[in-house]
Amino acid sequence: MTQISERPPLSVVNTWLGLIRCFPGLYSLTTVIRIVVFAGIFQATGLIIRFFFDSLTYSAPLAWGPNAWAAVILAVALLRNGLIFTDMYVFFRWTFSTAATMRKNLLEHILSMPGARSLPGSTGEAISRFREDAEEVGNFTVWALFLLATGIFGVAALFTMARINLRVTIFAFLPLLLVVAVANLARVRVQQYREANRSSAGDVTGFIGEMFEGVQAVQVANAEESMLAHFEELNESRRKNALRDRLFNEVLSSTFHNVVNIGMGLILLLAGSALREGSFTIGDFSLFAYYLSFISGMIATIGTFVARWKHAGVSIDRMDRLLQGAEPAALVRKTPIYIDGAFPSPREDSADQIEPLRTLSTAGLTYHFPGSEKGITNVDLRLERGSFTVVTGRIGAGKSTLLRVLLGLLPAESGKVHWNGRLIREPASFFVPPVSAYISQTPSLFSESLRENILLGLDADDAEVAEAVRAAVLESDLVQLENGLETVVGPRGVRLSGGQRQRAAAARMFIRQAELLVCDDLSSALDVDTEQRLWERLFARQDATYLVVSHRKPLLRRADQIVVLKSGRVEDAGRLEPLLERCPEMRSLWEGRASDEDE
Repeated sequence: MTQISERPPLSVVNTWLGLIRCFPGLYSLTTVIRIVVFAGIFQATGLIIRFFFDSLTYSAPLAWGPNAWAAVILAVALLRNGLIFTDMYVFFRWTFSTAATMRKNLLEHILSMPGARSLPGSTGEAISRFREDAEEVGNFTVWALFLLATGIFGVAALFTMARINLRVTIFAFLPLLLVVAVANLARVRVQQYREANRSSAGDVTGFIGEMFEGVQAVQVANAEESMLAHFEELNESRRKNALRDRLFNEVLSSTFHNVVNIGMGLILLLAGSALREGSFTIGDFSLFAYYLSFISGMIATIGTFVARWKHAGVSIDRMDRLLQGAEPAALVRKTPIYIDGAFPSPREDSADQIEPLRTLSTAGLTYHFPGSEKGITNVDLRLERGSFTVVTGRIGAGKSTLLRVLLGLLPAESGKVHWNGRLIREPASFFVPPVSAYISQTPSLFSESLRENILLGLDADDAEVAEAVRAAVLESDLVQLENGLETVVGPRGVRLSGGQRQRAAAARMFIRQAELLVCDDLSSALDVDTEQRLWERLFARQDATYLVVSHRKPLLRRADQIVVLKSGRVEDAGRLEPLLERCPEMRSLWEGRASDEDE
């Protein structure tokens, strides 16, 4: 059974190293290119410029003319530009690959979680973490190589400059201390502002999704104005947080660069004085001027690196919350992402590849909602192949909870599930088509065509789709829809009635030809005639095994087994007539609905 365990939060370093292990070739190539460009090409360019200007005064160590040095500069520039374009290609491939890896791992983990715990927050907040946080971390890990490359360049430049003039060199690196101090003082604010910005963006995205999902409820309640007012409040909060975050980072960036520029001005004054004294050549001065632009960038990079480290930490922490206690390596686990070539075909499990259902049983199945005594306790259940089992009980008895725990959509606290006597350790990953198919009380539809909502990526021909539509008693409704099966049903199926949504979900279940069909109050939104035809077609399916939640008398009469739940426990189980004789709860349920249900 899936459980959530406590563990230390993910760190920037561990995530960074994990991404490197996923794409060692890309990261190594980027590292080599940037070191070669900064420590090799840029250093060589500075020395060549020095020799070029010294050649103008005939003081260059090599007796080459200005034209020769200009040709060398041009050749180095072409090589540098080629390496920079290569670096850009590798950079974008790295950032896309790492972001795609984290997004895929997050999505895979969310889909493997029990349904009730798949998302710890709103959908909008999760989208924000997928979209922005994964990209932030990917960008940071490769951007940090600038600090490594400029650091190597800075050490080489420092050594070269110190040999020329130690006093000027010391002044060149004094601004570094101030930048580091400012960055250290600002790190807490950077983290707070970035967290608030991302959180408010998630609130806005989530509310937009909820607004579209609940459009009918908003219209019925005449709540358009209040909804828009609340949306404006959320958007205003997002604007303020985004402005605060952006403004603070721009102030930091401006501080870093201005401190550096002031320091550079002092250095140029000192270099000019040394030039007048004759201890500097024109080439030395040009080399210093060339180096200073890179040194100023390196110093500013250090300050920016500290800020971006905090940003990456916030993003990793936000994605870590989606993992909900999974192993730290889960976020950066190596996985195929298919950047090049065609996508692989969806995996299809044939019914021939699974063990046909003979018996399904549970023993001591228990689950309680957090902070509540509601749930199910010690439920024992047994289904035989081809049987029709109905779970019934009062409102809140635990009927839907039982189905969800059995299927792994809620994590069982204790108990066992056996398929043909074999223990099922991970029900959530086992009870999927073609093993089982499930319809909840409120089926989920997507804003796609009715056909796509039935198939959900399944490769099926028109005859199979037509058969599933007929089994769901949906064929007559297609005539009323604008484009039949190609009609787009809207967000959550808003263009369909409640009964049509249930039957579309039923067609989705039938077309998968699962061994076990699980229905939670399937016919609650159907009229009597449609309901009767639906169940007649269901019962006509040979060798099908059903587990349904219902209080409908025709189904209770038809059931091979009725499981009566009371306060989360099995009160009794058996066929209808014996239950009516020996079980007071069953008699109460039967008689209590006699006035409003057909006999």
